[in-house]
Amino acid sequence: MINSNMMKFGSVLVALVLLSSCANTIRGAGKDAANTVNAAQSAGNNVANAAE
Repeated sequence: MINSNMMKFGSVLVALVLLSSCANTIRGAGKDAANTVNAAQSAGNNVANAAE
């Protein structure tokens, strides 16, 4: 009985750690995408300013 409860607790703990690491990865990917958009907009503005 005790081993069964420990296995359940361990499984839940591992699942929580894996889910939290996925959340951090997704958050980081969102920041990378936002930085890419900002860089593209900046490059577009530079081209537009150079064409004037």
